[in-house]
Amino acid sequence: MQIAFVMDRLETIDPVFETTTALMYECNQRGHSVFFLEPHDIYVRRQHIVARMKEITVARDLSIKQYWDQIIAQQQKESLSFEELTELDAVFLRKDPPLNYNSVEFLAPIRNQVFMINDPCGMVLGNSKLYTLNFPDLIPETHISRDPFRLRKIIDNFGGDMVIKPLGRFGGQGIIKVSTREPENLNSLIHYYVGAHKPYADREQIMVQEYLKAVKEKGDVRILMLNGEILGAMCRKPPDGSFRTNIHAGGKAFAHAVTPRERQICEEIRPRLIADGLYFVGLDLIDEKLIEVNCVSPGGIPRINRVENIRIETRVIDFVEKMALAKRQSRQAALL
Repeated sequence: MQIAFVMDRLETIDPVFETTTALMYECNQRGHSVFFLEPHDIYVRRQHIVARMKEITVARDLSIKQYWDQIIAQQQKESLSFEELTELDAVFLRKDPPLNYNSVEFLAPIRNQVFMINDPCGMVLGNSKLYTLNFPDLIPETHISRDPFRLRKIIDNFGGDMVIKPLGRFGGQGIIKVSTREPENLNSLIHYYVGAHKPYADREQIMVQEYLKAVKEKGDVRILMLNGEILGAMCRKPPDGSFRTNIHAGGKAFAHAVTPRERQICEEIRPRLIADGLYFVGLDLIDEKLIEVNCVSPGGIPRINRVENIRIETRVIDFVEKMALAKRQSRQAALL
């Protein structure tokens, strides 16, 4: 099969802990033709969606480091493939957040002709922190506003610690814990985050959410799901002096046995994920409450593989092969 990865520059990636690397390596090991491109490489030629791509297929059975060195050398060659994307069997959309809306707009018209993981239209919906509002009974108490007075009243009425989350950031960036114990700092922080000096319509909306104390001791849980089924999970605990568990913020990964309640949460959100074409996602949960659905380049495969002694990427590529073959057969049948 011909499988393309829309992603970040290869040189910026640590191959040992990168989920995209594991998926690319597995494709290469199976003898598929692997292509690399960045979002800006997609364009339109005579009403057809095409892309400037590099074929980065290399020898099999290399170590991860050797593999990565060779595909970087391969993509640095001058030769380019200018391909109609509908001639591919599958496309992985693995550009790290924030979501590149221009690229998904290009890809949306051909989403029924080539299998994409995840579906570009679904990613537009799932990219937002607001996606969890589809499951109001599963999430902590949540408020969103750009009015600093309303936000302050929410925190005052709540009475306990809360978490401020800017809607447009990722990887734990900008997330802080606040309380009424420091009213002067609280007012300043709220005004800063919403940009209170701007006209009301131009301010940034922020999420204020119940702070779950269990995160300090137990951390959070990342569950990877494929087509609504659990692939694996890990616990991430924050470093000393912090409550943020993100690996990029210093969090550490540990083995985790998925609880019955966590399985129930996965079952409850499963139909919506599949309906939106969000086949491969990472759920973040704290104290058995849903915090976030990650559909834009969800990570965790290498670390979960290590703590669980499994190879999640094999199941993902099995699924992609199956879906790509079904898509191809459907297209061929339509031409008869």
